[in-house]
Amino acid sequence: MSGLFSSLSQSVLALNAQSRGVETAGRNLANVNNPDYSRQRVLFANRGSVLTHDGVESIGIEAKNIQQVRDNLLDRQLARELGLTAALEAEDSANSRAQAALGESIDRTASTDAPEVSAQGIAAALGDFFNAFQAFAARPTDLGEKQNLVQRADILAQRFNLTDARLAQIQTDLDVQIQAGAEDVNNLLANVAALNGQIGQLEVNAPGAAVDLRDQRQSRIEELAKSIGAETRANANNASQVDVFVRDSNGTPVVLVSAASVAASVAFDQVHMTATTPLGVPINLNLTGGSIKGDLTARDGLVSTLRQRLSDFAGQLASSVNSAYNPTGTGGNFFTVDPAKPAATITLATSINPTALQASAGGAAGDNTIAANIVNLATQRFSVAAGDKINGTFSQYYSGVVSEFGRTVAGTEGRLEDQKNIETLVKQQRQSVSGVSMDEEMADLLKFQRAFQASSKVISIIDGLLDTVVNGLVRG
Repeated sequence: MSGLFSSLSQSVLALNAQSRGVETAGRNLANVNNPDYSRQRVLFANRGSVLTHDGVESIGIEAKNIQQVRDNLLDRQLARELGLTAALEAEDSANSRAQAALGESIDRTASTDAPEVSAQGIAAALGDFFNAFQAFAARPTDLGEKQNLVQRADILAQRFNLTDARLAQIQTDLDVQIQAGAEDVNNLLANVAALNGQIGQLEVNAPGAAVDLRDQRQSRIEELAKSIGAETRANANNASQVDVFVRDSNGTPVVLVSAASVAASVAFDQVHMTATTPLGVPINLNLTGGSIKGDLTARDGLVSTLRQRLSDFAGQLASSVNSAYNPTGTGGNFFTVDPAKPAATITLATSINPTALQASAGGAAGDNTIAANIVNLATQRFSVAAGDKINGTFSQYYSGVVSEFGRTVAGTEGRLEDQKNIETLVKQQRQSVSGVSMDEEMADLLKFQRAFQASSKVISIIDGLLDTVVNGLVRG
């Protein structure tokens, strides 16, 4: 009797263990297309053996635990790559908006080193402006040429104003985007801290058992990496929990989440991203990845540089044309401009109108001295070394600005493409470790089902044997 009951107990344990295996394989198959899921494995363990009067007898097996198949090194590497990709994507998106704001057509397919720039936007308006002055110089008394000149000059000034306003709006939009990103980061930090706490509680006596919570936490960590380039490390006091950190301007880690607590929140002060500790001390951060870093790089890099160069261009144009139009300084200027922000403020002087437009300084009818001098500005070469704001002619300088902008955009796109390839490679490496394989899971499912059926058959046989023994004793 003791032998049959012992065998029945072992078979029940085996049945439960194989049932756990079937359940786990089914869960893996159900999540085959879930990118945040890492495959799970049942850990079977021998419950030991005992010495009986018939000899050593096994107590059976049991499903001891569910193991999550993860490579922590690959998880951290993928989080870094996700952060770098997100930064370049954000920067590339801002660059595209800046190109649209510039209003110039840049053909980067012709040559990466020297992109072709089509004459549109400010470039076209500049050419029309000098062409109109040339026509005015040829016919200084023609009212039609005067009207055309005033119109072309006004269009050129408006192109400067509009382009600068669009670029300024991009910077403002990026500020708003960064602020919203900071709020999202703080929500994610609170979420990771809460998951840390739940994992710590569930794994007090079973390390690694909270597999679903660990998947959720890893997903949130990767979202943090995409936003702010956050890194992780194991908590010193609890290996099942993680610390989340970024770095300051010196490269020193600034802990944002420590175990189940948010150690610091992030904020945007319109200049820097900062981390504020519970003591209220802000620390300037030097982000290594994430969309916020990309937004900051674009705002303070390409967009800011482009605005400054357009202002230098507008300032040089206004001062040069004014000097030629008002050589003595006693008459009226052609343009009015705020020296602090020339591109945003350049406009025609109020005295400039078709009837008052002058081709010379009080000369005889047909004298075109002033108009000719302004036409000559189109080919004049300027030099920063000589005190000017630009180098080269107006068209050369602006073409250089736009071409350099095109090269920068092309460079960012190239780096982004390379980075996506690296990210894909790391994802594939992690997928080979943590991803669900349909073939493997189907094989495991079949194996556990067959083992379950075998255990059920053993229980059925033992049940029959017990029935025979019991009924035999009753009849006896």
